[in-house]
Amino acid sequence: MVKKKPQGRPTLICGSAGCGKTLFAMEFLLRGALNFGEPGVFMTFEESPEDLAKNFISLGFDINDMMSRGLIAMDHVYIERSEIEETGEYDLEGLFIRLGNAIDSIGAKRVVLDTIEALFSGLSNAAIIRAELRRLFLWLKERGVTAIVTGESGNKMLTRYGLEEYVADCVIFLDFRIDEQISTRRLRIIKYRGSSHGADEYPFLIDEGGLSILPITSLGLDYPVSSRRVSTGVPKLDAMLEGKGFYRGSTILISGTAGTGKTSLAATFADAACRRGERCLYFAFEESPSQIIRNMASIGMDLAKWVKKGLLRFHSVRPSLYGLEMHLLTFHKVINTFNPQVFIVDPISNLTVAGSASEVKSILTRLIDYLKMTNITTFLTDLTRCEGSLEQTSEEISSLIDTWLLLRDIELNGERNRGLYILKSRGMAHSNQIQEFLLTDRGIDLVDIYTGTGEVLTGSARAAQEAGEKASDLARQREVERRLRAQERKKNALEANIAAIRAEFDVETLEVLLMAEEEKKRQAIQAQDRLEMAKLRKGKPSGPQAMRSKKNRKG
Repeated sequence: MVKKKPQGRPTLICGSAGCGKTLFAMEFLLRGALNFGEPGVFMTFEESPEDLAKNFISLGFDINDMMSRGLIAMDHVYIERSEIEETGEYDLEGLFIRLGNAIDSIGAKRVVLDTIEALFSGLSNAAIIRAELRRLFLWLKERGVTAIVTGESGNKMLTRYGLEEYVADCVIFLDFRIDEQISTRRLRIIKYRGSSHGADEYPFLIDEGGLSILPITSLGLDYPVSSRRVSTGVPKLDAMLEGKGFYRGSTILISGTAGTGKTSLAATFADAACRRGERCLYFAFEESPSQIIRNMASIGMDLAKWVKKGLLRFHSVRPSLYGLEMHLLTFHKVINTFNPQVFIVDPISNLTVAGSASEVKSILTRLIDYLKMTNITTFLTDLTRCEGSLEQTSEEISSLIDTWLLLRDIELNGERNRGLYILKSRGMAHSNQIQEFLLTDRGIDLVDIYTGTGEVLTGSARAAQEAGEKASDLARQREVERRLRAQERKKNALEANIAAIRAEFDVETLEVLLMAEEEKKRQAIQAQDRLEMAKLRKGKPSGPQAMRSKKNRKG
């Protein structure tokens, strides 16, 4: 909002009652003493130091302890209006002496005067008031202290007298407004001499941590990206996303009508993150943490153990509790405190009760920019109205989304079943198929929608069709198996016949060989007998041998 703090200069904090002026001033003093080693003086003209100490102990500041350590000095100056008379010689010399002693007692670098109207409550002379205000601010500059002076807002003026803002170097206006029964606190820098500064209204939040301020401008598009992937928690959904899941640090939107399973899918993603050892922050705008934990137990998910281990934190609040800017500040505050790797908002559509669609888009744009800058994977759910297009969000943030999953009801044959498909997923190939979305006692399951007959079937119709096809497939399989068994029997019989014929052939072959061998032996014996006979006939062999003998003689 500003490039440098107004060190050594007085700043006027103005606004109506209850806008947070005293808190702003006190936190300026306490933070300076604790964080920067700059002691401070708090001079109050209304509340006593005892009351202030009680009020700020709830914010974690022990004023009494800081006073005992010389970090803070408090002085209550009680001024009765009836004692102030307009004489023309009114001045603040006594205040300067008293304030100077307090500054010197602790070597103060910061000063708070709360509130300035008390000093001039009985005066009506604008010239006197303006002269003394100018002298007061000049005196503070000369002492070299950085001062905050608080002032009540006036009728159609920033302050009651309409003069303080002219003599102060820096003027900050705090506003506490109610719009349609929703409260919002805003801060605006009216002027800051010698320095450039933001002129917009900035929302701020008051809670147990003090005062938090968030600029309204977007953080821009210069943020890092990651190529790492994280599981969706549903294996078949991972398979639809190249088998790897979402990109880490991306923004995922789950949209669908009531009862389609958006919260179940968000809880499954949270469970998967905790299983990886990552911290998950879950903002719920419809259900309490105990109700979500109970409901998810019905589908086999134990979220309570992650809460006990400190990996899962729920933040459950009605969106109508405060305005959109307060929700954004709450997002930032809890994120910075818990430092999650996964951030879930369920559902973002409920934020429309705290503002218009364009205002919700502005808030979500700034939130998503911040989450991308910090590389936090963001998971948003959105309730789609039945009368509108399912491929459109009422907040008009589709351009900010990296992966968009759509859950829808499929009505067929008197049944309503759930379907899921991926509308888009930047930077990756993804399935274009519609999957039937089932909630079982073991978690989420996805099954292919039946389209075998050219007709889309889900639920019991798909189950009946698949059962019929399985029975038909089984009958065909059994017929094939029967024929295979019959063929096997024929084969075995044929092989047995072949074996018998082969055995008979082998026996016959053996017999023929034996006969041939016996014939050969018979002929050899017969030839031998002839030789023996020839010898007995005195060398006159008969038959072929005798013929050969005759030829030999002729030669």
